[in-house]
Amino acid sequence: MAGATKVPLSARTTAALIVYYKAMQDLQSDFSGDLRSRMEKIDKAYQREADNTLEHARAKAANAAGDTTKLQNVTVPVVMPQVETAVTYQTSVFLTGYPLFGVVAEPKYMDAAMQLETVIEEHAQVGGWARHLMMTFRDGEKYNFAPIEVSWAQETSAMITTDLTKNLTEGIGKKVTWKGNKLRRLDPYNTFVDPRVAPTEVYKRGEFAGFTEYMPRLELKTLVNNLPDIIIGSVTKAFESGSNASPRTTGDSYNYYIPTVNPDVIDPESRATGTNWMSWAGLAKDGSSKGKFIDYKDTYEVTTFYCRIMPSEFGMVLPSANTPQVFKLIIVNHEHIIYAERQTNAHNWLPILIGQPKEDGLMYQTKSRASEVQPFQEVASTFMNSIIASRRRAISDRVLYDPSKITEAHINSDNPSAKIPVRPSAYGKKISDSVYQFPYREDQAQFSMSQIQVLMGLANQTSGQNQASQGQFVKGNKTLEEFDTVMQNANGREQTASILLEHQLFTPIKHILKLNVLQYQGGTTLYNQDRQTAVEVDPIALRQAVLKFKVSDGLIPSTKLINAESTAVALQVLGSSPEIAAGYNIAPLFSYFMKTRGANVSEFEKSPEQTAYEQAVGAWQQVAMAAIDKGVEESKIPPQPKPEDYGYDPNANKPKPDTQTAPGAAPETADAGETV
Repeated sequence: MAGATKVPLSARTTAALIVYYKAMQDLQSDFSGDLRSRMEKIDKAYQREADNTLEHARAKAANAAGDTTKLQNVTVPVVMPQVETAVTYQTSVFLTGYPLFGVVAEPKYMDAAMQLETVIEEHAQVGGWARHLMMTFRDGEKYNFAPIEVSWAQETSAMITTDLTKNLTEGIGKKVTWKGNKLRRLDPYNTFVDPRVAPTEVYKRGEFAGFTEYMPRLELKTLVNNLPDIIIGSVTKAFESGSNASPRTTGDSYNYYIPTVNPDVIDPESRATGTNWMSWAGLAKDGSSKGKFIDYKDTYEVTTFYCRIMPSEFGMVLPSANTPQVFKLIIVNHEHIIYAERQTNAHNWLPILIGQPKEDGLMYQTKSRASEVQPFQEVASTFMNSIIASRRRAISDRVLYDPSKITEAHINSDNPSAKIPVRPSAYGKKISDSVYQFPYREDQAQFSMSQIQVLMGLANQTSGQNQASQGQFVKGNKTLEEFDTVMQNANGREQTASILLEHQLFTPIKHILKLNVLQYQGGTTLYNQDRQTAVEVDPIALRQAVLKFKVSDGLIPSTKLINAESTAVALQVLGSSPEIAAGYNIAPLFSYFMKTRGANVSEFEKSPEQTAYEQAVGAWQQVAMAAIDKGVEESKIPPQPKPEDYGYDPNANKPKPDTQTAPGAAPETADAGETV
């Protein structure tokens, strides 16, 4: 795999690495169970599924069966609106611009900057970075623990030809390998990191970080086929090992964990089964053409483990074996290492970053936004359900009756219009002497509703939001200026979180993206959608411009990196002051400024030959007009300069017919195994 060096592992080294992996898991397993239970509690509050009372379950079942007379309990939505408002703000800051990550550089490197920007944007589109970053923002607001993996990866896929008959007869032939930066949101429930350092510093100070996935056998088979180098003996053992634990095990951090949040969906434990039809049919082993058999299981737990170790301690014979180095291991069922590589990235970081929108130095003890407002949701729901309980009381009234005079079956009849006969012992007596209805009074509902509003206001005060920031209409008599001031103050805490995310996540992400491209990107042609042009990516030009690039994002756009406002003022001064303009090359300066704004106008700059020709024509026109005014004969006027006299071709810059392949279309011909 690009960005890595294959490492041969002896049996002794493999055993030592497994022991080390389990020791690191044990190191953080003490708080792993507590962290998972906290996250599950938050998710239930976010989904409003924390009410497990029997009364609520019965009412819910009755409503599902069509009985609308039963009243369910209601959870007042506080957690979800708070979280989503914050996610919306961060999304608007970081993910609404195009390109997602802009690139600027010194004037002489602007062409290379355009190449780097095009490469990063192509990676962002292929990898769906906006989707993963949005989920990362949501994890941060819910748990204050938002892991994301940033790595250079390769993916191999088959390219289907346009000849349908050939596809059906010969199958899918040519393989296309895509290589590039990959941003991947990680499941917080199944991500483990070094607990001895701050979460936001794990990538540069931590000793290990990793994540576990639950894979059916076919997905694992695809993963193995896409790996460049595998440990063959371990792969066979891994396929035959199967999953050793239930995905709901909470005893340690080893096992893949699936929270039970929404009871209306399929039981999470159903994911433990697979589609090994051969096994179900009673054929225990799947044969191959070479006569070898692998006894596949249904599902597997696959762990990607990044660690910073000294190779000498594990018996590895490598250069600088006593120097800490970053390794990547893929472990199946926590026992079998099927892939090992030494990371050779220039940044030398663990490629797992952790974001914390709230960071105060307490590391994992810092409460998330959802945790802070969760008590207000619970108390507000208590008041709301007291009102509902009162309505239940009003509908199903409480009655005392004499069973010797009225039967239980008749008085508890579900028919609201049923006639209730009395027993003979009640003949000739007042019915009121046999039945007594408790008086119903409801004088607390209005106070409960006002308390709910107070609690929701306290939740907003805690998080720094208001109703307007949550998209709710608020009546009032504020002027536009006063409203803008209120909203700016309401967004103050969100801006603080944006600054934290910029330095925790986006600054190291941009650094990794830039170095990965400069280190591993090959030559290719990509289409820049923003500038609507094909860009030739020259790896040599990119590397020659190393450390000259500045990568921007939504919080720090390119206009801030180059001080675009000052540049615009400078251009105006140059245009209005001939004395100052005489000391600068105005055209290249204007082209550079337009490139930083996303427009490449350098191709419209006049060449020195064209400039010399036009100056000569202008001078000739002045001489000719003066000669005509003096009555000089036309034959005696000097001939008009010609373009070829100055090496200028007027047709050189005319657009040529577009013969390139349309953006996104596959080339007509390609060699088998072609790398894109």
